[in-house]
Amino acid sequence: MKTLVIADHDNGQLKPETSKTINAAVKLGFAVDVLVQGADISAMANDVALIDGVSCVLVADSSAYAHQLAENTADLVLSLASDYSHIVASATTTGKNFMPRVAALLDVAQISEIIDVVDAETFKRPIYAGNAIATVKSLDTKKVITVRASSFDLQSDQAAAPLTTIDANLENQLSNFVSVEQTESERPELTAADVVISGGRGMQNGENFALLNGIADKLGAAIGASRAAVDAGFVPNDMQVGQTGKIVAPNLYIAVGISGAIQHLAGMKDSKVIVAINKDPDAPIFQVADYGLVADLFDVLPELETAL
Repeated sequence: MKTLVIADHDNGQLKPETSKTINAAVKLGFAVDVLVQGADISAMANDVALIDGVSCVLVADSSAYAHQLAENTADLVLSLASDYSHIVASATTTGKNFMPRVAALLDVAQISEIIDVVDAETFKRPIYAGNAIATVKSLDTKKVITVRASSFDLQSDQAAAPLTTIDANLENQLSNFVSVEQTESERPELTAADVVISGGRGMQNGENFALLNGIADKLGAAIGASRAAVDAGFVPNDMQVGQTGKIVAPNLYIAVGISGAIQHLAGMKDSKVIVAINKDPDAPIFQVADYGLVADLFDVLPELETAL
C-alpha cells in the first residue's frame, strides 16, 4: 500500500501546508508519493523532492493544470488512484475544491480535516466547531483524506527523492479558467504567518483597523478579523479567521476587541501563545488566552505600538 499526497501551491509557489500534509501522510506508515501538478513547476517539484518522507515526486507539467481547476485535478488524481490506498491533500481552498469530487467519483466517504493519525484506518477530527474531537474509522478500501495542516509540524529535509514525469493531459471541458481577483499585501499570508493580530467588533469601524497596522509591521504579523467584523463590513472576508474563515496556528495570536465566539475559537485556538485585549472581563476569549488584558483597546494599542 502507498499514499499519494497532492501538493498545494499558489502559482508555482509551494505552500507550507504541503510539508505539514506530508508529515500527516508519513504517520500512515506507507511510502509517500507526492503529485505536483501545474504549469512550469520544475523548480517547485525539486523543492518537494527535498521534503523528508517523500519517496517519489510525480510531476504533471501542463497548461491544463495551470489554475488547478477541480475537474482537471480530480481527473488527474483518479488516473493515478489505482496505485494508492490513501489519497491525501491539505484542507485549504484548493484541497476543499477538488477532493470531494475525487471521493465522489471513487464512491467513498471523504474524511475531512483530520488533526491526528491513530493508524492507517483511524483518524481524529474536530466536530461542533472544535468543541469535541471525533475518532473516526474508515472501512473504505481507498481513503480520501484532507488534513488540517495547522495541527502538524513542518517536515525536515532529506536527500532529493526521484522525479517521475506524468504525461496525462486531462483537460475537462466542464469548466474553464476566466480570471482571478485576489488581495495584494506585503504582509505574510494569514495561514502561514508566525504572528497574527486580529480585530473584532470592538474595533467599531474599518478605519480603526489602521491601529493594528503599526503593531503588525513591527511584529512582522498578518492581520486577521473575526466574522463579526467581516459581517459588519469593517474589512474584506479574506481576513476572516474562524470556522467559516481561515484556520491559523501561529506562534503568537493577538485578539483585539474579539469576544471569542466558538466559531472564532475554532479557527485560532491551536495558536502557541494567545493574547487577548478586551474591556469585558467576562469575554469567552479569556478562557483560552495565555495572557489577557482587560482594557480599552483604543488606549492600549497606541501604548503597545510605542512600547514595541
